[in-house]
Amino acid sequence: MIFAGDVGGTKTALALFEVRRRALALVRETVLPSHGFAALTDAIRQFLLEGSPASVDAACVGVAGPVIDGRCTAPNLPWEVDEASLAPAVTTRRVKLVNDLEATGHGVLGLPTSALAMLQAGAPRKATMALIAAGTGLGEVLLVWDGRRYRVVSSEGGHTDFAPRTDLEMELFQFLREEFGRVSYERVVSGPGLYNIYRFLLANGGAPEAEWLRSRMETGDPSAVVAEAALAGRDARAVQALDVFVSIYGAEAGNLALKALAVGGVFVGGGIAPKIRAKLEDGTFISAFRDKGRLGGMMSAIPVHLVLEPRAALLGAAAIARSLRSGPASKRRAGQSPT
Repeated sequence: MIFAGDVGGTKTALALFEVRRRALALVRETVLPSHGFAALTDAIRQFLLEGSPASVDAACVGVAGPVIDGRCTAPNLPWEVDEASLAPAVTTRRVKLVNDLEATGHGVLGLPTSALAMLQAGAPRKATMALIAAGTGLGEVLLVWDGRRYRVVSSEGGHTDFAPRTDLEMELFQFLREEFGRVSYERVVSGPGLYNIYRFLLANGGAPEAEWLRSRMETGDPSAVVAEAALAGRDARAVQALDVFVSIYGAEAGNLALKALAVGGVFVGGGIAPKIRAKLEDGTFISAFRDKGRLGGMMSAIPVHLVLEPRAALLGAAAIARSLRSGPASKRRAGQSPT
């Protein structure tokens, strides 16, 4: 049995898979609120105890945050996660902890075309690709072509400095800098980021805030409410907030493509993108993606796809875990660094 996990700042998805010939078959899965547990191991033990006893051969967990030497202090959760503490929880020493976008990258590489939506056709080629994904935070990874296969390389690119491009974005930057000090792309291109943009536009003046919208934001996820209102065309300020959000999202996706020379393609993943698919397909995202001056022509030739598969990270973690089955079990103890 294979154990896979996808740990985000909002929710934690856990699953068991069986290896059937060359395919992975889902046996059982659950989605738990991340903040409902004091530690990831508590969530894992609850999941494993709720079902029939399972003998786990190997496990991989993707976590939202930098993973260094098998250990991660999650930036959006009060958790410290490491391979040594995960091993007894999943009852196997064949355990790997990776960045959640690294897991998603492995998952995306195995997706059928039916799980993707084309935002820009480009000119497909066997070359390095990239993945960008906005959710509770902003994740970015490289899918590096080495001449034989793709290697997934994690990064913390979402925490790089936000670079405003327009007068309005400069005002947004000043607004956020007064509140946060330093402004990263994650402060703008994420679930909380969409609400940050809306708050900025509200503070910038204009019509009073709609009472129905304010009431809904008080009782639900403010960013989700803003997105829904924008897509339905029910509030002009929400429409503008989503437009600014998607434009900056496209610009940063283009930045990532430039830094990686990802002429093989760019994937747009995460939980937000499928929910705002209509807006991503209206040209705003791709226009900002291509707007790179003298390299605009090259940007127009890069295929860009929206990832529709919600389990991409889980599938990628399961694929990594499956690869561990043929290797030696880890003997690392808690607090021990690799040699």
